[in-house]
Amino acid sequence: MRLFDAARHQQLSGARWDADVARRAIDAIVRDCEERFSDDGLWPAHPLDHEGHPPEGPYTGVFFGAAGVIYALDVLARRGIARSTARFEWTLAMLEGANYRELRAGGCGMESYLMGRSGILLTHYRVAPSGDISDRLEKSIAANTDHPTRELMWGAPGTMHAALLMHAWTGERRWTELYRSGTRALAASLERHGEAELWTQQIWGYRLVMLGAAHGYAGNAGAIVGGLRLLEPPERDAWIKHIVAATLATASREGPLSNWPPEWPVTGRTKWLVQWCHGAPGFVIALANLRDSRLDEVLLAAGELIWTAGPLAKGAGLCHGTAGNGYAFLKLFRRTGDERWLDRARTFAMHAIAQSDTHAAQHGMRRYSLYTGDLGTAVYLMHCIEGTDQCPGLDVELFATGAAL
Repeated sequence: MRLFDAARHQQLSGARWDADVARRAIDAIVRDCEERFSDDGLWPAHPLDHEGHPPEGPYTGVFFGAAGVIYALDVLARRGIARSTARFEWTLAMLEGANYRELRAGGCGMESYLMGRSGILLTHYRVAPSGDISDRLEKSIAANTDHPTRELMWGAPGTMHAALLMHAWTGERRWTELYRSGTRALAASLERHGEAELWTQQIWGYRLVMLGAAHGYAGNAGAIVGGLRLLEPPERDAWIKHIVAATLATASREGPLSNWPPEWPVTGRTKWLVQWCHGAPGFVIALANLRDSRLDEVLLAAGELIWTAGPLAKGAGLCHGTAGNGYAFLKLFRRTGDERWLDRARTFAMHAIAQSDTHAAQHGMRRYSLYTGDLGTAVYLMHCIEGTDQCPGLDVELFATGAAL
């Protein structure tokens, strides 16, 4: 059994880490993004995002739409390396209705975090906070608690992240209660699958048991890990026991390497992926903040797999790109204090810069999105410079307004 497909990866470029090169890359991405914005078209959809089916209007959500671009620009602006996002207040007010028009044909996920209304409202709140926005966000999160996908992209785990961010920003108890409602819904929907208790995803017209960060177990577990401090001790201890057991039971090992399949159980048709949305990077990013020594070996083995596989051939972005995989190294650096992981993250960063520039030249445009494109890459480069590890939209980032890189 081989735990990764070498054809999906590239040899490292060999470029040595250079913080000045990273700063110039961030600046180039940000300036281009600011220049390409228009009030009516927002940012142009990239052909790799619409895959030959251009949308009727601009994409709107956090994952690969305008809200995610503004979120990333706001993260960068608070470091003084992008213009203030206050000018997007009108845009964010308009996005809510545009998002409804974008998603209504699918008929699901309207309140979701990465694709739907709650992510737009959260971004609107961080740019221009108000009581009205927070009240509407509260209703949106509550409406998504029992979403049948039971995964991060559309379901409660995503809106649990929105509740955690609002709790961090406001300290209001209502966000704690919304988060706890999400954990209760997840606990009630667990099912036994062999040695592990997992969730069944009702998605795309199928019932699937998935393990990845975008659509499966890792993403759900990450939402729980992010808010363990808000749970009562018995519930917190039960979740830690469960997460450790399920993570170890579903891991596949090959010598010093570990990975997780996209779907459970492993079969002869399993396609081994190594990216944030499916595979080892998503598990490391989701679970590295769970300080339980029983996970040390398997998470370090997952990091070794990511390094052995090399940068992703698909591109530089977060969801299925080199920057997303690099965040696993930043997480392991924070978990262990071992500088080797920071060095690896920065080596991936240099490769991601080259990929971003190459794709921009090939397509005649940059990719304006948080999770699939250049804005997520820019945030990753910033964290490589700082040596920090907050994944945009999933972790509470440190607000260092005006801090120089």
